[in-house]
Amino acid sequence: MSIERARRHLASYGLEEKIRELPLSSATVELAAQAVGVEKERIAKTLSFWVGQQPILIVTAGDAKIDNARYKAKFQTKAKMLAHDEVEAVIGHEVGGVCPFGVREGIRVYLDISLKRFATVFPACGSHNSAIELNLEQLERCSQAKEWVNVCKGWRESEE
Repeated sequence: MSIERARRHLASYGLEEKIRELPLSSATVELAAQAVGVEKERIAKTLSFWVGQQPILIVTAGDAKIDNARYKAKFQTKAKMLAHDEVEAVIGHEVGGVCPFGVREGIRVYLDISLKRFATVFPACGSHNSAIELNLEQLERCSQAKEWVNVCKGWRESEE
């Protein structure tokens, strides 16, 4: 079960007790925001992409959308998400619970700067009804993020 993978991973950082198993689904940004009781912007959604044959994860703020031009400039390829039926086998978590904790070996994790607006954010923990509140330093450390990137749009006041 992928929540157990995430729990074991977070235990190595002493954070397993912070995981919240929710009575409601948190499978979408909107549902997660309602279940946790925060604005949707603070939900840290984890998106899975192919860069060539390599899967990567990008964790973004709940209100951010991938900006194709920025993505291509960063990764030198067009943004191509994993197909719904590929996600669990490739990443290690099912759609609705994808998170950067306890993923399969070799998957690079990137954090988008859209998250930097918040003191704490709420990523999933491997299931469709789980979340954990982390500050950005904890998120960066626990996700073993490769780097912070700027590949999203729609979250800045100056953008539509």
